[in-house]
Order: sequence, then structure tokens, then C-alpha cells
Amino acid sequence: MHPALVKSFGGLSLRSYIRHFLFGLIFPALFLFAWSHSNSPMPLAMALFFGISSLLYPYSRFVYEGIVGYILGDNVFFVNAIAMLIAKYITMAMCWAFAIFIAPVGLIYLYFTADKRASQ
Repeated sequence: MHPALVKSFGGLSLRSYIRHFLFGLIFPALFLFAWSHSNSPMPLAMALFFGISSLLYPYSRFVYEGIVGYILGDNVFFVNAIAMLIAKYITMAMCWAFAIFIAPVGLIYLYFTADKRASQ
């Protein structure tokens, strides 16, 4: 594999990638479940979108968590658990749906910080 791809796509730890990838599978599973009750076949473009979004979701989530971590810092908020779970689901859905646009930011960041991470 090309070294630039290894620097970018290999930037997340395998544990973190798998964790976010598995959570990202919630959304195509919901769509596939709903689609399974339909009489029409799924368009190839939609299946391709599901696959790309699911593979890029961990990098999209990396960007989101980095931005939120920068803005909130080490602050802790005590909120209603139901409201927090709803907000978490919405942010996960947005990160998954827009992963094709958000993930490249994370991949570029991981590419340029790969040498710094390797020397630690």
C-alpha cells in the first residue's frame, strides 16, 4: 500500500477504528431493515453510499470528537440521560451521513501528524 495511505488511514488505532465502525453500522442496518420491507431493489448508488459512509465514519467521528474536545476542554456537564442519548444519536447520524465530506479533514490531519505520532 502507498505510504501516504498508510499515514492517513493507519492514523487511528485499530481499536478506535473498529469501535466507531461498529457503531456506524447502526445506520445502514436501520436503512437495510426498512428497505427489506420494500418491494423494490436497492439502487447500487445507495448501497455504495452506505459502504463508503460506514468505512469513513470512524474518521468523521475523529474530526467531530476533536472539535468538540477543543471547544469544551475538560469541562463536565450533567444533563438528562435521555436528552444526551438523543443528542449523541443525532451527532452520530450526521457524522455518518456526511462522512464523505468530514472524513477527508481527519485523513489530512492524520497524514500531516503521522511523523509526530511515530516519534512518540
